[in-house]
Amino acid sequence: MSFAREGETHTLGIDTGYVWLHEEKMKNITLALDEETLEAGREYAQRHNTTLNNLVRELLRKTALGDRRTAAREMIRLMEDNPGRSSGLRWTRAQLHER
Repeated sequence: MSFAREGETHTLGIDTGYVWLHEEKMKNITLALDEETLEAGREYAQRHNTTLNNLVRELLRKTALGDRRTAAREMIRLMEDNPGRSSGLRWTRAQLHER
């Protein structure tokens, strides 16, 4: 796209090398909030240049996924702290799958 001023010509372009299209299906939910909380949330979202919908979505994502990450870190810590006590014994695949 080009535009001109007196004695000048400028060309505008969009660098599409960094444009990403991400489509994710979203489900709608209904939340019940008291008026004070709703208004405070709207004001907070506006101050942070976002929407109330995005604010709730990100908070829920961080909270729910944060719990998963915490649980995974704890499981890894437990495995590292308790290496097992097989005394060098080894089992065959068949022995492991015996019932």
